Amino acid sequence: MQSTEGNQIVEAMRLMAPSISARADEIEQERRLPLDLVAQLTAAGCFRMLVPHSHGGAELELTKQLQVIQELARADGSVGWTVMIGCAAPVLLGLLPREAFDALYAGGPDVILGGAFNPTGASTPVDGGFKISGQWTFASGCQHCHWFLANSVVDDGREPPMRAMVLPLADVEIKDTWSVSGLCGTGSHDFIVTDVFVPAERTFCLGDEPCLDVPLLRIPELSFSTLQIGNVAIGIAQGALDEITAVAAKKVPAFTRGAFASNALFQCQLGEADAQLRAARALLRTEAELAWATAVGGTPFMPQHRARIRTTATWVTRAATSVVDMAYTAGGGSAIYARSPLQRRFRDIHALTQHFAVKPDTFTHAGAVLAGQEVDLTFL
Repeated sequence: MQSTEGNQIVEAMRLMAPSISARADEIEQERRLPLDLVAQLTAAGCFRMLVPHSHGGAELELTKQLQVIQELARADGSVGWTVMIGCAAPVLLGLLPREAFDALYAGGPDVILGGAFNPTGASTPVDGGFKISGQWTFASGCQHCHWFLANSVVDDGREPPMRAMVLPLADVEIKDTWSVSGLCGTGSHDFIVTDVFVPAERTFCLGDEPCLDVPLLRIPELSFSTLQIGNVAIGIAQGALDEITAVAAKKVPAFTRGAFASNALFQCQLGEADAQLRAARALLRTEAELAWATAVGGTPFMPQHRARIRTTATWVTRAATSVVDMAYTAGGGSAIYARSPLQRRFRDIHALTQHFAVKPDTFTHAGAVLAGQEVDLTFL
C-alpha cells in the first residue's frame, strides 16, 4: 500500500514538474511559493507523506519520500526545499505529548510546519506553560505555514536549557527579510514572537521520546534532516545536468562550427558529472535504506551509524555542487543571464551548502566518532 501511494505521489510530481519549472521566474521574483501551487502540492499528498496512517497520512517509507522531494528539486530548487521543510511536521510534532499531537492533526493530515532550531528566543515558565519572546531566522515557507516551531532558552536555569515551542500562525509576526542570493523562492523570512503564552503541552525538548512508535520517529532528527538536505542537492544537480544537456544540443559556441554537444572536453565533463551524480544518488539511497531498515527493526542508531549518515549527506551535497558548477561553467556567457535556469541552479546549490548541517566541520566531528574519540553527540 505504501509503495502504491508513494508511486502515485512521485508520478504526480513528475507530471507537475514542467509547470513548476515554467513558474521558476515567478517563484523567484515573489520570493515564495504561490498559494495555488501550495494547494496543488497539498492535494497531491506532499504534506501528508510522512504523517502516520493513524492520523490520515500516507506514512511513506523514507526512500519513497526522498524520491518525491528529489523530483520537486529537479523541477525547481526552492519548491523542493520548501516542501522538504513543510512535510517534515510529524518528525518534530511527534515529540509533543500524544494529546497535543492528536489536537494538531484533528483537522486532517495536511499540516505544514515552519520555524527554526537556532534558540534565538527566551521563554519564561509561568502557570500552565511558558511566555516566549524572540526573533528567529530562516523560516522556510512561513507565509503558508499553519504552525511554527520556535526553539528557545528557558531563563530559569533548568537543564536542558533549550525548549521548543509550537505556535499557531496567529501568534507570530512575519518580518520581510528574505532578500538573498539563492533559494530565493523559499520565503525563508524571519518571524517574531512577543510575550506569547504557550501551553506546556505544546512544548518539547529535542531528544524527547516520540509520542508515537512508528519507524519515522525512531530516526534521529538530525540524521533525517541531513539526508533530506543532501537529497534536495541531488535534485538541483539533476536539473542542472538536464539543462546543460539541452543547451549543448542547440548551442553553437563562438568561432566553432558544430553544436557544443560535439565538443570533446564537454563530453568528458558531462560523462564524469553524470557518473558523480549517480554515485551520490546511489550512496544517499543506500544510507536511507539502511536508516529505514534500522528504524523498522527498532534497532538503536549507534554513534557510528549517525556519523556515517552525516558524512554521507555532506559528501553528497559537495558532489552535487561540483556537478552544478560544471554545468554552469559549461553554459558559458549565456549562463549568466537571468533567463538561464543554470544561474539559478548555481545560486540555489551554493545557498544550500551554507546550511550548518552540511558544513565541512561535519567530517571532523564524524571522523572523531569513527576514530573512537569522546564526542558531544548532541548534534550528530
